[in-house]
Amino acid sequence: MEFLIPILFSLIAFIYSSVGLGGGSSYTALLVIIGIAFPFIPTTSLMLNLLVSFIGIINFWRNGHGNLKLILPFLITSIPMTFIAGTIVLPELIFQIFLLITLIFVALRIYVVGELKLTLQLSSTQKWIFTLGLGAVLGFIAGALGIGGGIYLVPFLVMTGLASQKEASASGVLFIWVNSLTGLIARTQAGTFNAQLILPLAGAVGVGGFFGSWFGSTKFSPHTIQKIMGGVIIIAIVFLLRKIL
Repeated sequence: MEFLIPILFSLIAFIYSSVGLGGGSSYTALLVIIGIAFPFIPTTSLMLNLLVSFIGIINFWRNGHGNLKLILPFLITSIPMTFIAGTIVLPELIFQIFLLITLIFVALRIYVVGELKLTLQLSSTQKWIFTLGLGAVLGFIAGALGIGGGIYLVPFLVMTGLASQKEASASGVLFIWVNSLTGLIARTQAGTFNAQLILPLAGAVGVGGFFGSWFGSTKFSPHTIQKIMGGVIIIAIVFLLRKIL
């Protein structure tokens, strides 16, 4: 059965990267489910996130979907908050519960909220304050859970009309890459890197991430991919609940 694990990680990377995500939340859930020692989970997920989002940056930004002015306010506050949260070691059960809440939130967003659109009636100053605040919140979540935070940011940008799906995806991969790197730096002193675990999975997600982000930036309909991603998340929720209970 061990040969299935890299295939699953590659599939997750393919699906997530096609909509501008790194896959960190599902990597983390899968690592929890298969019983990887808890201290190695956040750093492993962050390393995989870093690789997949870097490939995504190349594909989405090279195809003209990037907008630095859009993502910059989120990065300004997310970076320090990711670092601070990355130095906090959560108890394993609390970590799993927060991860479960994250996955449930995303599943609800895909299947319940759906095509909901929000309008932000804000002045330029108010918009900056709001985005700086949201960046800080997302950065803290990213650092605490060892994920990139893009799984929240990308749908927010689309729902509020701040960006098209592909523009949001381009912003998402940059946000994920920066915060994954910051999270890794915060965790370097803990010595929780397992090269024997990371390297085979990195090869798997590298392949999936390359093809997923290439198809996502040039071919795929994001709505179809999000439904498939939702199915993956629901399966992860079920297994994670069994693990916790």
